[in-house]
Amino acid sequence: MNRSKGWIKFSALSLAIALVLTGCGSAEKGSSDASQSVSPKQEGKQTAVVGGELTYALATSPDSLDPHRSGLAVAVRVLRTIYDSLVVQLPDGSIKPWLATEWTVSPDGLSYTFKLRKDVKFHDGTPLNAEAVKYNYDRILDPATKAANSVALLKPYKSSEVIDEFTIKINLETPSRAFLGNLSQALLGIVSPTAAKKYGDQFGKNPVGSGPFSFVKWEENASIQVKRGPDYNWAPEIVENKGKSYLDQITFSIVPEEATRIGSVQSKQVLAGETIPPQNIVSLKTDSSIQVHQVNTNGLPYTLFINQRKAPWGEVKARQALQAAIDVDAIVKTLYLGTYPRAWSPLSPGVFGYDASLENGVKPDLAKANKLLDELGWLKGTDGIRVKDGKKLTLHYVDGSPNREKRNDIAVIIQQQLKQVGIVVEVEITKDTANVVYTKGDYDIYGNSQVNSDPNALYAFYHTSDPKARPTLPGLADPQVDKWLEQGAIEPDDKKRADLYKQVQKSIIDNAVIIPIYVFPYTVAASKTVKGLKFDSLGYPLFNDTFIQK
Repeated sequence: MNRSKGWIKFSALSLAIALVLTGCGSAEKGSSDASQSVSPKQEGKQTAVVGGELTYALATSPDSLDPHRSGLAVAVRVLRTIYDSLVVQLPDGSIKPWLATEWTVSPDGLSYTFKLRKDVKFHDGTPLNAEAVKYNYDRILDPATKAANSVALLKPYKSSEVIDEFTIKINLETPSRAFLGNLSQALLGIVSPTAAKKYGDQFGKNPVGSGPFSFVKWEENASIQVKRGPDYNWAPEIVENKGKSYLDQITFSIVPEEATRIGSVQSKQVLAGETIPPQNIVSLKTDSSIQVHQVNTNGLPYTLFINQRKAPWGEVKARQALQAAIDVDAIVKTLYLGTYPRAWSPLSPGVFGYDASLENGVKPDLAKANKLLDELGWLKGTDGIRVKDGKKLTLHYVDGSPNREKRNDIAVIIQQQLKQVGIVVEVEITKDTANVVYTKGDYDIYGNSQVNSDPNALYAFYHTSDPKARPTLPGLADPQVDKWLEQGAIEPDDKKRADLYKQVQKSIIDNAVIIPIYVFPYTVAASKTVKGLKFDSLGYPLFNDTFIQK
């Protein structure tokens, strides 16, 4: 998810665990009376309270509220209130109806035919139909849209055919085990064609969807406000309340400073705040007025990518020296106090095909690191810094600002650790990672992560990049890894597919392509008056069932 330009920092690039060949029957329908008031329902033993405003503090600002152009996970917290998707993915990986009521897949896996609900309208009154869905997916591929992560999610989309007003056929370039799950994600949310055409490049500041809340206003770097949609009646199976939201409105406050964000929850200035610092989690759990939600995210853990396009990191021994010299356990225990799990693989444990045998396989070994660097001809000088051909061994470590999840602190610790083996680490903290990393490629190490539910996510990071496309972060070009990734994308046998991805993971760790650091737990502190806050299978908040207890 910086990611709005291509790769994402915690973007919502999610894929389905299993290909579902036929959709389930009709979508569950609520009352068709658009004028009916919101009906209170039971939440456990409590009756849901209608009305009120939820204030929810975000750690950073969304880049855009155009789902097709956004590249940040923080944007998804807001996007999911405004937009619906064609299908929904449940926590068990199964795909169920949402805007689509049913679907079939051709025997060759190259065409999906969806039947759509007939009662859905966007917030501007535009009806949802097959033409609207076709417009959305074609819009993502249109270079003029300048789409971000949605392009990778939509591939291998080729074209759409409108069969009738509420039937659409989607054609793919190649079969894809991940495609149907991708359609469930917020970055492929369905936008109003009328509004997208009207606002053009400014649609991200004037978003219109068909979700449970409609956009009210966005005060730059301050807050975003959405209000209850009066006619909403088509929520998916993942939530209980299929109709109008209980809340009148949600105000997302943008509060980057950790202490201020958590202090705002404690002082009741806001009712909920995300991304709790590790040192606050334990104390907040003992506060009788506060509830703490923790949801481990799936996908690619926070990972340090070593740029093989920069010397000497194209040499496996040089990368293995970094792998041996960096003490990840010390980093995770020092900074996260036992609240973040350590990562061992390019995938997090919740993803299909995760290779648990990699756990505890890499251990710090300064003697090994020194030996590898000696073998490469990088020898320590009198000042303890390694030199070769008159050049000091320097590593350019780039990270973004603000200090999200203490990532800047990771850089400082690694700077100290690598000094022990004679490597100078120059740390660059910048707000412009999009330019420094993705445009200029000016980094030796850069950290990133991605929210996902399918191992096909590895393709975009570790497959040899197309010369015409943006280079991958590690710059890996391994024909064997390419073959495994290509077969994994289409392999119909789950056991064989899992084995393919285990081979990919093992190769990446054996060849020190990356240094995995931690699995991110999405944490929310909320007043105990906030009821019904739920999270989807990727850890994003859902507000359909949320109400404020009086």
